Amino acid sequence: MENPFSYFHIGNFLVIDLIAAGTNALNGALLARNPSHYRGNYWTIVGILSLAIFGGIGGGVVRDMLLAKVPHALSNPWYLFVCLAAGTIGMLAAYNRGEQFRERAFQLMTAFSLPWYAVVGVQAGIDAQLPIVGAIFLGMVGPTAGRFLIDIASRQPAKQFVRGEWFVTTAALTSIVYLICALPLGLSIWPATLIAFVFGFAFRVTAVWRGWEEPMPRMPPDLMEDLPEREAFKQKRQEHREGTQQ
Repeated sequence: MENPFSYFHIGNFLVIDLIAAGTNALNGALLARNPSHYRGNYWTIVGILSLAIFGGIGGGVVRDMLLAKVPHALSNPWYLFVCLAAGTIGMLAAYNRGEQFRERAFQLMTAFSLPWYAVVGVQAGIDAQLPIVGAIFLGMVGPTAGRFLIDIASRQPAKQFVRGEWFVTTAALTSIVYLICALPLGLSIWPATLIAFVFGFAFRVTAVWRGWEEPMPRMPPDLMEDLPEREAFKQKRQEHREGTQQ
């Protein structure tokens, strides 16, 4: 049996890809413990870990299939090891915690995981010599495909297509920032990655905190009246603090 450590080479893009897979797997486990995805399903331990794997490697598998490559997650055992470990941490961390903790942890991990997978997708497009639009598309697929699989398995509307705080747009903007850093500016992988990550993370956190949402299409007035109001995370936190102080 081949030593799994032989696949791990410090200095190549594997490190960033594993960070993306691990953070998305952790996020998948937290999402599975969220009432929106848990109620009515009653996931088992195997179910939650499977959803964590979907979230962790789903985007990477779809990305590699679009490039007509054997998915790295299937040829390198480190992806499954990392996803299982991160999924276990997420499952245990969410146990017996309040909804505020789960939502706060989930939103933070979403903001953290999105930029990593976006960067990996764009670099994969650059390596494959795709046009800029194609590379940006891969940067959008990686961070969002895993969430799509979890939502579908949980019988929930896919996050990409419904109201939300700039989910897909965060991936697109992060991809554009990385492209600018890597091509015109000529930065190496890690400086370009860190700049793109900081931008994507800050943008997503600000959008969630302030309640910035992707625009809705024009709708008849009677349908707009039925549109439920959404609170910014800042407002939810304030209401929670006021409730605990009473």
